[in-house]
Amino acid sequence: MCEHDDLDEFARRSADLTRRQFGAMALGAGLAAALPRLADAAQTQGSDVDIKTPDGIADAYFVHPTNGKHPAVLIWPDIFGLRPAFRDMATRLAESGYAVLVINPFYRTKRAPTAPANPDFNDPPTRQALMTLAGTLTPETAVTDAKAFVAFLDAQPAVDLKRKMGTTGYCMGGPFVMRTAAAFPARVGAGATFHGSGLVTDKPDSPHLLIPEMKAHFLIAIAENDDSKQPDAKDVLRASFAKARLPAEVEVYAGTMHGWCPPDSHVYDRDQAEKAWSRLLALLKTSLA
Repeated sequence: MCEHDDLDEFARRSADLTRRQFGAMALGAGLAAALPRLADAAQTQGSDVDIKTPDGIADAYFVHPTNGKHPAVLIWPDIFGLRPAFRDMATRLAESGYAVLVINPFYRTKRAPTAPANPDFNDPPTRQALMTLAGTLTPETAVTDAKAFVAFLDAQPAVDLKRKMGTTGYCMGGPFVMRTAAAFPARVGAGATFHGSGLVTDKPDSPHLLIPEMKAHFLIAIAENDDSKQPDAKDVLRASFAKARLPAEVEVYAGTMHGWCPPDSHVYDRDQAEKAWSRLLALLKTSLA
């Protein structure tokens, strides 16, 4: 079964965004480069990498501090895929002391970039092309890919195998975080989703139903307009994590629109994105023992 519930939810949440709000991303590299840097940021080195999976060769970007071993973090990007903004976000996380892999989720179809340089999600052909790409992904491909990506990370000299790893996801990447945490309960110590779509559905493969299989601590950062469309989702998530006795910070970020965290989005909210980033760093620091 395709991950239609996740995709339908993404499309529903994004459909009411205006061209200005969810339109051109030409400023992506500049915005990402303008992100605050730590005064004591670690020196990093990054490179494009190819990772063999059972379904082909996945292109990705791997970045880590130049010295020592560090906890691993796997990033699942949004529907616009692997691009400069996510490379910069991965680098920024590496500067805080993590070995970070951000992947092209659509490698089975095409290598990155998988979206136009200035995508307008409200343009029907662009929207259809992106949704078609997303429709190639399933719960099964998520687990297949997670196995390959975790194995890649664990084979890197820069990764500290004595510490648990984290995984983060944006928009459609949110469910993949939960599926990764459930597939690797002994390895994944922290999971974070930012304006994740389709985390709670009424279908038997809803990501939230996997929470009892996890051992990770979680951060669920919800856009305000997503919450207005599905106000019960946060309560279901809180109850599910509580029942599983897993620490989870589930918060609606006031005034935010779906997609507010990547700095190349025209619904980017710098203050709230920085708040979410600080909560991510706190989660990783306390959970990757």
